[in-house]
Amino acid sequence: MCAYLDVSRETQDRLVTYVQLLEKWQKRINLVSSSTLPQVWQRHILDCAQLMPFLPKKAKTVMDIGAGAGLPGLVLAILTDHQLHLVESDSKKVAFMRTAIAETGVDAVIHHGRIEELACLHMDVITARALAPLARLFHLTKTQHHDGLDYLFLKGKGVKQELTALPTSLTLTAHTYPSITDRDAVIVHFKNQN
Repeated sequence: MCAYLDVSRETQDRLVTYVQLLEKWQKRINLVSSSTLPQVWQRHILDCAQLMPFLPKKAKTVMDIGAGAGLPGLVLAILTDHQLHLVESDSKKVAFMRTAIAETGVDAVIHHGRIEELACLHMDVITARALAPLARLFHLTKTQHHDGLDYLFLKGKGVKQELTALPTSLTLTAHTYPSITDRDAVIVHFKNQN
C-alpha cells in the first residue's frame, strides 16, 4: 500500500509506525471499528491520504476536528509538510495521538477540548472524518470561520441529504469528488467565496 502512495522510505516507516501503534492501542481503547483493522491500509490510511491532492497549494495549516485516532490528521501530517492541529476532547484518544506524534516525529499540535470552545486559530483548511452531518460540522466550527478557509470532509452515503440540508446563508461553494476507497463515499470540498 505504501508503494501505491509513492512516498519516501522514511514516510513509509512513519506510516508503519502509526499503524502498529493503532493496532496496539486498539486492544485497550476503541480508536476505530475493530472490524476495519484487517483492511487498515485501505480503510484508514489510503482513505485519509486521498485528501492530499485537494489541499490548496497555499495552505500551510490544517485542523482536524474530532480527530479521534488522528484520522485524517496524523496521516496528513505524516504525508505532507502541513502543520496539523488535532482537536479532540477524549483524553484516551489524546494520549494515543501524543504517543503517535512522538513516535512518528510529525509536526502536529493537539488541542485537548471541543472545537466550539476554541478561539479562531486562522487555519487554512478544516477537515473531519466520521464526525457529524455537514450542517453540524459548520455549526461546530463557526468560531473558526474566516475568509479563505477551505473545508475537506470525508463523507458517506447520506451526503446528498446533508448537502440539501445546509442553510442557504452558507457562503461556500461545495464540490464533491468520488472516494478512491469506497464507491459510496465522497470527498466534499467547500471553498470560501469571500
